[in-house]
Amino acid sequence: MNYTIAIFPSEQVQQEANSYRKRYDSAYALIKPHMKVRQPFPLNEEDDLIDAVSELKRIARETAPFSYQIEKVSTFAPAHNTLYFKVTPSEELKTLHEKLYHGFFEGEEAYAFIPHITIAQNLSNGEYADLHGTLKLKQFQYEEQAIQFHLLQEQEDGKWTVKETFTLGEE
Repeated sequence: MNYTIAIFPSEQVQQEANSYRKRYDSAYALIKPHMKVRQPFPLNEEDDLIDAVSELKRIARETAPFSYQIEKVSTFAPAHNTLYFKVTPSEELKTLHEKLYHGFFEGEEAYAFIPHITIAQNLSNGEYADLHGTLKLKQFQYEEQAIQFHLLQEQEDGKWTVKETFTLGEE
């Protein structure tokens, strides 16, 4: 089974993201708006899941809640016709991300960590140009609080569901 670790933004940000995702995100029905802090990884045995949960509890205990800002819409073009809410990478967010690639979760990162919340992906060149042209002129300013992160499990149908939630700074 594949798993990932993500932070869900506030309901307000999720609604704003979904106003675009409904039409422009091919993964709209598979997962709600989120900021991935660890790329997907496999866990094959029940013991591996128990160990992962134990390690995530430790990481959550050692990580205080923190704030992060969403500033604007950005893009992964020309590599991908993807648009996203750009999250300013605070020191606390970077530290959490780094912890999720050490110890039990040791692994190479496939991509540089660019915190974001996807709002459109797999767009045709025309759709991408139109939407990007409109959104780059819009102001998006959100101050968000990260108080939890979630272990998500990919289901056979491709949907991601919350397997367990971890509260930051909690004993």
